[in-house]
Amino acid sequence: MALHCGKTCRQYLLHLAHDNVDFRLPELKALLALRGRQCDPSEAFREKSPFWRLRGLVEEDVQSVMSRTVCVKSAFELWGHGRTAAELKSSLLEYPTEKMTPFLQEESTYKINVYTFNKTLLFKDRIEKIDALGYLPFKGKVSLKDPDHIFCLLEDYGLDPNDIPEEPFHIYFGRWIADGQRELIRSHSVKKRHFIGNTSMDAGLSFIMANHAKVKAHDLVYDPFVGTGSLLVACSHFGAYVCGTDIDYNTIHGVGKASRKNQKWRGPDENIRANLRQYGTEGFYVDVMVSDASKPVWRKGALFDAIITDPPYGIRESTRRTGSHKEIMSPPEDFSGESHVPVSMAYHLSDIFADLLNFAAHHLVMSGRLVYWLPIYRPEYCEEMVPLHPCLSVISNCEQTLSSHTSRRLITMEKIKEPEKSDVLAHLADARFSPYQGHNSFREKYFSGITKKNGKGSERTATTESDGS
Repeated sequence: MALHCGKTCRQYLLHLAHDNVDFRLPELKALLALRGRQCDPSEAFREKSPFWRLRGLVEEDVQSVMSRTVCVKSAFELWGHGRTAAELKSSLLEYPTEKMTPFLQEESTYKINVYTFNKTLLFKDRIEKIDALGYLPFKGKVSLKDPDHIFCLLEDYGLDPNDIPEEPFHIYFGRWIADGQRELIRSHSVKKRHFIGNTSMDAGLSFIMANHAKVKAHDLVYDPFVGTGSLLVACSHFGAYVCGTDIDYNTIHGVGKASRKNQKWRGPDENIRANLRQYGTEGFYVDVMVSDASKPVWRKGALFDAIITDPPYGIRESTRRTGSHKEIMSPPEDFSGESHVPVSMAYHLSDIFADLLNFAAHHLVMSGRLVYWLPIYRPEYCEEMVPLHPCLSVISNCEQTLSSHTSRRLITMEKIKEPEKSDVLAHLADARFSPYQGHNSFREKYFSGITKKNGKGSERTATTESDGS
């Protein structure tokens, strides 16, 4: 029996990139939410598949998603699909003629592409597959250079590169609508960026984070661990006004040693603002300032539409906050004056995340989103490790594997209510809201894993490596 599209509504096919697989569905849901739509996949939906069929949308919804996504390669209006060429033919012949006709006119031009996943076809095999579609009522002329309409035959040969079947598991045919924004990954590559640091966020992940946060034009976005501003660059691309803070004076002011090879010191115009200027979004730059994320410096009230950040894990960048000598030592009994000398103090990961969630609860607008990275020691991971707050709801939790024993998880949360006085003591009433102290030993576990991998069991080796990072 043919697997054909329903005649009452259109279906759309997404051809997805096969990297950052865990991040694709949350990105799609967030981008559809910006349009007031929900993700409605077909019954046969498989999240790991490179092809997704969606229902309940109009073409404008698909075009809106494609104007922002970096996880989807291309989108098509699905005309037919099947497990075999015969099923595909039956499905295409059952597709409503009135939906095909506008694109098959005699005065129009067209071309047909063949895409395969997990298999490379010879040119003659591609031509044979195109010729086999002769039953379709094309009336126009073929134009390979500048056609009015592009149609695609897409074949799925599974996910295992070591077990490629002779025939595809599934075949799709449809009209091309739009390509995604994968070009942004190349054009905004950190390698080509004016101002970078040791922990500058990858361009692709930066845009994914902005999409997960539903950043849109005229939003105000804040990064409390701004670093060299990679996340501000991505958010400003979508028309949001951006600002940030960081405890590192040299990074904020663009001074000190350079992170680039063969460059000893940073140049006079290496700063976050220059990065936005490089991409033509300087007009969305509000400002950045030196500030300690553990200290309240903002006026009370909801200020930000989104908070997007990558807190330090203590690996390449230290986890520290400002303090004073009186916090770590008692003054002499005969000392009558007051001494306040800022010093660097340890800022435990559990405290970083507790402060971050509390800040988001107080300073996000209602339904605003917090998106941040959570480092994880994989052998011990469980969902109870993800920090929670009474005012924030977890939307998605995506893993990026870093090594056999460590990963980081991209946590997206949405503000669901305003803070109340009782929320201050929520961790006493409900253990779910208590900071997970296990995060504080992530650095030791990270370097312990490296030591075991290299066959070096001494504590001294681990210390040497960590000092070098």
